Parts: sequence; C-alpha cells; structure tokens
Amino acid sequence: MDECEIIITRLVNAPRERVFDVWTDARHVSLWWGPNGFTTTTYEMQVAVGGVWRFTMHGPDGRDWPNRIVYSEVVRPERLAYSHGDFEREHFKAVVSFAEAADGKTLVMLRTLFPSAEACAAVKAHGAVEGGQQTLARFAAFAEGTVA
Repeated sequence: MDECEIIITRLVNAPRERVFDVWTDARHVSLWWGPNGFTTTTYEMQVAVGGVWRFTMHGPDGRDWPNRIVYSEVVRPERLAYSHGDFEREHFKAVVSFAEAADGKTLVMLRTLFPSAEACAAVKAHGAVEGGQQTLARFAAFAEGTVA
C-alpha cells in the first residue's frame, strides 16, 4: 500500500484542557470547523472509542458535504484518533495531538493518512492543505477567545 500523510500544526495560545474541549464539544466545534467560508451543522457527536460525529459542512458555494467520523482512540486531553469519511466509505484516518507548550500554549498537530498516494494527491489538488491550515486558524482564534 502506497500511503500518503499530511501533517498540519498550529500553536494555540490557550491551555491544553480548553483546546481539547473546543475540539471535542459539539457546542463549540460547529462554530469553527472547516475552511474559511464554510459552516458546519452537527447532528451527533459522541467523543468516545467507537463514538460517532455526524455533521455536514456547508460550502460558500451552497454545496453540502456530509461527513462521518468514528473515534478509535480518545485520550483526554492528549490525543484523538479517528476515521473520517462520508456515509458510504472512509476517506482517511486522522490523529490529532494536543501537546503542552511554553507559557500555557498548546501545540496542535493534525495528521491525516490517506490509503494511497493517488488519494492524497487528489485531496491536495483540491486544496486540502490550505483548507486544513484555515480550519486550524479558525480553531485557534476560537480557542484563544478572539472569536465568539
């Protein structure tokens, strides 16, 4: 299997417990999830091993993107692992780590692993890296309290 990994990091000026909560609480995540211009509707979110987060991302062009995440690992407040797809198939696996950094900050690392180099190249061609960076920027702004 010729896999491909994308890694995106962001230093967040907030303590790790808050950062983890903002990432895993449905009341928060729908307010920041997705690239610039996207909104998110969460239908269910159970952050536990075997738990599911079902949501739809609404693009600025009016297109809806149904998503389904199934958690395989939850280690509060350090790490999440999950498979991410739609309701028909898994698209990639992801691991999000939350590491304490100096001055009460948190380093967030989002690692996505695609099943093939071709799948990885396709998502990169559609802006996955930039979209991931925008998503983490929106997340950081919310976690830091600069966006309500």
